[in-house]
Amino acid sequence: MITASSNSRVRFVQQLQKKAKLRKAEGLFLVEGPKMYGELPLEWVREVYVSEQFFRDGQNRALLERHACEVVKDSVFETMCDTKTPQGILALARQPVYRWEDFFPSGRPALLLVLDTIQDPGNLGTMMRAGEGAGITGILMTRDTVDIYNPKTVRATMGSLFRIPFLYTDDIVSDLKRLKQQGVSLYGAHLKGALPYDAVSYRQSCAFLIGNEANGLSDETAGQADICIQIPMAGKVESLNAAIASSVLLYEAARQRRQTVDR
Repeated sequence: MITASSNSRVRFVQQLQKKAKLRKAEGLFLVEGPKMYGELPLEWVREVYVSEQFFRDGQNRALLERHACEVVKDSVFETMCDTKTPQGILALARQPVYRWEDFFPSGRPALLLVLDTIQDPGNLGTMMRAGEGAGITGILMTRDTVDIYNPKTVRATMGSLFRIPFLYTDDIVSDLKRLKQQGVSLYGAHLKGALPYDAVSYRQSCAFLIGNEANGLSDETAGQADICIQIPMAGKVESLNAAIASSVLLYEAARQRRQTVDR
């Protein structure tokens, strides 16, 4: 059992919580809580830590049997976690590696999110979670978008992180051109969009371009859109939160595609 905060493994986990560069260099990220640990693919698991209290609770036996674990003194375990109220179990997991081809599953049209400099970790996690619910096939992100393995992002995905392919790009313009060459229509979410979002068909392969929370889409990203669309606002509201806006668009695409299947 680990009983001291000075333990090298404890310090390593603490640094992983804080430093995106270390997570990238090590190819690891952290998963907290029994629900998300229970959904974490077993082949991704590298190490598991549990608090004394969690280990002693017989109701946790099934989770404890998934993988060998290290018991940690309760007070020390708290220092390893990003949450204020730790749930007793923490896993080190390897980062998955996705390919471009993973965006295009056979048998159905692609539905993608392209994220341009999204900065809020909670927004990114929410977009991925809503995306899974709407049937998204992948997420493409500019390099200056927040780290998808940020602990707050991981929690906000509620497990969708384990199932949705994603890639970061160093050249968004080239990759958007590549998507168009593969038959993907690009729709930019923009305050000055030429059409309302529900006046467009999303039944074929398409991607929604979502911009930075404060500044929207960059000119170079918006310039690659086949058309810019807008979500009409009533009252004095100027725009929606980036995560909410992406959810509106994705679920409109999902609605249209369900109608196509029903027919």
